[in-house]
Amino acid sequence: MIIGTAGHIDHGKTTLVKALTGTDCDRLREEKERGITLDLGYAFRRLPAPGTADPVLGFIDVPGHEKLIHNMLAGATGIDFALLVIAADDGPMPQTREHLDIIELLGIRQGAVALTKIDLVDAGRQADVIEEIEALLEGTSLRNAPVFAVDARNDTGIDTLNRHLETCAAALAAHTAQGRFRLAVDRVFTLTGTGTVVTGTAFSGSVKVGDTLVLSPGGKSVRVRSLRAQGEASESGSAGQRIALALSGIEKSDVERGMWVIDPTLLHPQRCLSVALRVLPSQPPLRHWTHVHVHLGTDDIPARVALLSADSVEPGGTGLAELVLERETNALANDRFILRDAAARVTLAGGKVLDVSPPARKKRAPERLALLSALTADDRAGALAMMADRQAGGADLASFALNHNLDAAALAALCTSLALRTVGDAAYSTRQWTTLQDRVIEALTSEHTRHPDMAGIESDRLRRLTHPSLLRRAFDALIAELLDAGSIARTGAWLHLPGHRVQLGDHDRRQWEMLRPLLAAESYNPPRVRDIARSSGHGENDVRMLLKRVARLGEVYPVALDHYFTAGAVADLAEKVAQLCHLNGAARAADLRDMIGGGRKVAIQILEFFDRIGYTRRVRDTHVLRDTPGENRMKLFKPDK
Repeated sequence: MIIGTAGHIDHGKTTLVKALTGTDCDRLREEKERGITLDLGYAFRRLPAPGTADPVLGFIDVPGHEKLIHNMLAGATGIDFALLVIAADDGPMPQTREHLDIIELLGIRQGAVALTKIDLVDAGRQADVIEEIEALLEGTSLRNAPVFAVDARNDTGIDTLNRHLETCAAALAAHTAQGRFRLAVDRVFTLTGTGTVVTGTAFSGSVKVGDTLVLSPGGKSVRVRSLRAQGEASESGSAGQRIALALSGIEKSDVERGMWVIDPTLLHPQRCLSVALRVLPSQPPLRHWTHVHVHLGTDDIPARVALLSADSVEPGGTGLAELVLERETNALANDRFILRDAAARVTLAGGKVLDVSPPARKKRAPERLALLSALTADDRAGALAMMADRQAGGADLASFALNHNLDAAALAALCTSLALRTVGDAAYSTRQWTTLQDRVIEALTSEHTRHPDMAGIESDRLRRLTHPSLLRRAFDALIAELLDAGSIARTGAWLHLPGHRVQLGDHDRRQWEMLRPLLAAESYNPPRVRDIARSSGHGENDVRMLLKRVARLGEVYPVALDHYFTAGAVADLAEKVAQLCHLNGAARAADLRDMIGGGRKVAIQILEFFDRIGYTRRVRDTHVLRDTPGENRMKLFKPDK
């Protein structure tokens, strides 16, 4: 369990931690000379008996001065238990109240109050201060927190407080190590013989000696040479622990407080976060585009608040917003944050991150706000179900897994529990998948009505008509199911309804039978329209229009302008391109030219045609096959007889 102190300056936080652990957290010379805490201090105490998942209590001692709230916040994120320290002679003071506000906004629900310096007051004063404390805590998450009267210098009441902390640690649910490793850096230093060391609280996952991690922002790769967890040398550490990592591959000057050390798969630096926030009742309304300081993890980042659900959020109210940051961070969903004013003097609000990849458009659309509301309620399953049901392009599983730090197994289990249809990195509800199938049928019906003389629709155009955001892999799966069910049919490269047929008229059929041998004579470099017209004695425009009508049947293909190839030739060329891809990993114009003869220009046109119809895709100056599930690729271009 990680315990964080909180309270006004000179109320005895550091003295109390020393009495509880035996460790003096004031490590800086200036702290010793001035007698106040300036930066974060750390201490650990091993529990006297087993009974908890982690047998070590970790303490974070924070500064109490109003000008050092940014340091206090760097230590406050990641704590499990708040130890609010109030001096009996002073009673609650300004920083007592601000620290209590921060505890509330960070969602810390467990804590206790240490009433210190009781040796300086009589019993009557103690009773009065306890009444003030109870009034202060009323309506907060610590309203039922016990108060322990202590004199840390003389160890009065320390044993009782320690026993209470041990009991709370035993009752605390063990931190789960699910997800990938994340640690927010709050301190960096160099040790002789060890190198660069970073410390912080692990937000998620686990780490072991030898692991490769990355520093974010920046993305610099580092390796864990050794580590200490909860103050003790260890081979591994996990979520909820104070961890010190000795890193190779980096210098002390490369790291600073506020950075993250994370699993490489979580590297996703961002400057815009969708969030839910709550304004403190004591503060004025928070207005759109207010300039603030965002305290997230251990960082302090200037930012603007872009409100999504209203023009302002009233005191004590909640709202949805985007934080537009002045520099990058590496947040994930459910990370807690605090907002302070532009001068960094007053705590205004706080909340949690909902989405680290907000859309560029339609930020305030009802569907988007409904999704954010589901995430606000910690309904991760409901949010994924909503995305899968309402987004025609499907729920983006890669983005969702990153946002929520889910590994492949956890993501698959969630999709299974929701009965989602997954295709690649997209997930669809049964209703949405059926809706997309209906859209395919509707698009074909509409096209057949508008163009009854067309054989059907080319695959990629039908995908766009179904929905522009539909990924090709999902569309291919959709089409494969409809073909297998007999709901649609394919003739060559054309997709159409089963009952739709286009036939050439008798005159056109006779003309085509006369011209077909001219195209078949040089199947890989047939004559162009003007050459066919010259050889046959027909008008050039008549030949062009006839070949367009034949192309609608899938018996020829317009490989280039006025350059038609028979379906059989195209099928053979498709097989040759596949052979080149199998032999060389990709098809190149020069290799295809050598295989079929003719000029390089024709080879380029053939490959560009295959790119255009979706058989291949261009990768720089090469062409690679696209996946075509559920069908024999070589039959794709052969017309039905």
